[in-house]
Amino acid sequence: MVSNDLAKQLHDRATRGQTLLAEEQRQLENWYASQDIAESKALGLATGEKTLATLQAQVDAALAQLMTVAKRIQEIASENETLRREIANLRHQLVYLLETQPG
Repeated sequence: MVSNDLAKQLHDRATRGQTLLAEEQRQLENWYASQDIAESKALGLATGEKTLATLQAQVDAALAQLMTVAKRIQEIASENETLRREIANLRHQLVYLLETQPG
């Protein structure tokens, strides 16, 4: 296992576009993996199946919310169409009234 100081130096070099030796690249990738694991533990995330179940539940919740929003959008679009027809009818009535009034 590579020390944090060395890993940070390798990370710095890699992010600055410097070429790493194959062994250095392997060490850096291993360090990244260990950092990911530590971060997951710190965030209280489990690994494996529990994470997949959690992600699937989040996706399902997002889809349900999306369906609710889509339904509401359809309802509003229908209401807008009804209002457009009413406005068109009122405009026709107004034009008729203006044309039939003595002037």
